[in-house]
Amino acid sequence: MTDEEATEQVREDAEETEATQDADAEEGDERAETDHLGPDSTQLVAEVAAQDAELATDLEGHLAQLEADKRGAEERADDLESKLKRNRADFQNYKKRAKKRQEQMKDRATEDLVENLLDVRDNLKRAVEDDHENVESLKEGVEMTLKELDRVFDDENVEEIAPEPGTETDPQRHEVMMQVESDQPEGTVADVYQPGYEMGEKVLRAAQVTVSDGGNGE
Repeated sequence: MTDEEATEQVREDAEETEATQDADAEEGDERAETDHLGPDSTQLVAEVAAQDAELATDLEGHLAQLEADKRGAEERADDLESKLKRNRADFQNYKKRAKKRQEQMKDRATEDLVENLLDVRDNLKRAVEDDHENVESLKEGVEMTLKELDRVFDDENVEEIAPEPGTETDPQRHEVMMQVESDQPEGTVADVYQPGYEMGEKVLRAAQVTVSDGGNGE
């Protein structure tokens, strides 16, 4: 071994010895500090460390539960959104079907009415085309046709609006043509110029009436 190598070896041994002495001194300081805290303090430190570990575990569990709840809420929200879309589509289809049924019912009602009026038209046509020996026979035919028409109106719940003289006027059902001299109370119906018709609660045509001026006609 050369002198340089011997010198380097001595230097390394000295550094290793110094590091060992520093580590022993640090360990001694830690033991001295622990001994200085005493056994109660040491136990307290251990308990705090255990509680911290337990709290950390609980926090991790709570966070995991929150994440699971979040995923569950998102899944339920997606499910509800899908149901809402289906319900909207079903409602639109229902509206289309209801509208179609309504149109079909309207068409069917019109067909039924026309079918019922066919016999009335046939009777009127015969009354016009047939030769009648006298006016009475023609009148009888017309009266029969009128009865047939009234029957159709009854079946369709159509009623005539023909107020009696002295009836209070109703702007929804009566159309006042003029004011005339009459012994009826002023402003009431004096006479019916043309009857009206209503179907159920719907006025098809208001009755045209004259109203009294409250005079006695003298």
